Amino acid sequence: MQTVADPQYTDNTTFDEISLGQSARTVRTLTLEDIRAFAAVSGDTNPAHLDSTYADATLFHGVIAHGMWGGALISALLGTVFPGPGTIYLEQVLHFSRPVRVGDTLTITVTVVSKNDEKKSVELDCQVTNQRSERVLHGLARVLAPTQRVRRLQVSPPQIQLFDPAARLHALLALGEGLAAVRCGVVHPCDADSLAGALEAARLGLLVPVLIAPEARLRELAEREGLDLHGIEIVPVEHSHAAAAKAASLAAEKRVETLMKGSLHTDELIHAVVSETSLRTARRMSHVFRFDVPTYDKPLLLTDAALNIRPSLPEKADIVQNAVEFAHIMGVALPKVALLSAVETVNPAIPSTLDAAALCKMAQRGQITGALLDGPLAFDNAISAHAASIKQIRSDVAGDADILVAPDLESGNMLAKQLQYFGGATSCGLVLGARLPIALTSRADGGAARIGSALLAKLVAHHNRKART
Repeated sequence: MQTVADPQYTDNTTFDEISLGQSARTVRTLTLEDIRAFAAVSGDTNPAHLDSTYADATLFHGVIAHGMWGGALISALLGTVFPGPGTIYLEQVLHFSRPVRVGDTLTITVTVVSKNDEKKSVELDCQVTNQRSERVLHGLARVLAPTQRVRRLQVSPPQIQLFDPAARLHALLALGEGLAAVRCGVVHPCDADSLAGALEAARLGLLVPVLIAPEARLRELAEREGLDLHGIEIVPVEHSHAAAAKAASLAAEKRVETLMKGSLHTDELIHAVVSETSLRTARRMSHVFRFDVPTYDKPLLLTDAALNIRPSLPEKADIVQNAVEFAHIMGVALPKVALLSAVETVNPAIPSTLDAAALCKMAQRGQITGALLDGPLAFDNAISAHAASIKQIRSDVAGDADILVAPDLESGNMLAKQLQYFGGATSCGLVLGARLPIALTSRADGGAARIGSALLAKLVAHHNRKART
């Protein structure tokens, strides 16, 4: 007799109802997400399961599942199907016969081979075979079977949102492969994170750092933190204001192609750049964040959350155009731009809705080019196709935005920090609209954000080289 799971309910089989030879089975196909989820839960990060380059050179010639993933499938069958709820594991012997690879479909079967009436225990033969009927795992389980009937609604398994920041960073860095490092003025890197981030970016071939800072303070910091400044160019200045001014001067003289903010206030650096007229363009300067968000299927840009406090309509047009051209550099041919507000309808009492509508019309008239614009859109409509559908919004942008345009700095900054601290997103960012890109990071940012920002600056710098030729 064979027991088959009810799709709506979880039923168990009591000890008295179990007979010799009775069996149950389930079927499961292995995905790469299964391997990653098992690694995340178990902590088993053996590269044979997660690193394809390493795994290709092993005996198995490719990534394989954790052996105990198959054991977990047996446990799931025993605990949810047969005997089901109330079953207590006592012992499990496992023999591993073949590797399990992504795409393999496994049939898990357990069959009763003995019963102990006194202890209410049951022994079950466990067999796991793949789609070619090859046995990949087998063994013997001993359990205490339930003595009372249980019938409950089927419980859906918890959802695991897999997100690998290191893998996302590696994918981002891959965009710069084959491009030479660019000279970068690192402005007043007088804290450990700023200095270490610049040196690590140099090690990765993203930039050639020119450290602009009080030299004695810089060397003292490097010695204290165990950082090697050998071979690194240092431009000595007295303080942060002087560092910002010198950085702007070096940029104007084209002795550096990018700038990177260190441990000074943003307005110090931006004021110095704006004051150097040769670094200005006809475009308003603005900041763009690039986010990798665990729950979004592609990189997301957010602007402006750092520079322009309450931008006017013409300034917003520049902010949008800066972000669009940056998206082009990042490989998005026709970015979808969502102009954010609190609502998705034009309301004269909410100025941001009027600006959004005007920006859309400007795009139709060719005053903003290279993108699809829609707005006003509330945040949920911008990033969720389901939310847009419920509100009957028909749009090529809604639910699939590449760029979010905040109505002002306050809302943009709060959204950026919520994505990072509540949403688990990783970020990096640039200031655009000047003659050279400026990697702008917060003093609270870690090394990944600084490295990512350096990579973005490198890409824009190389784009600028091509544009000048």
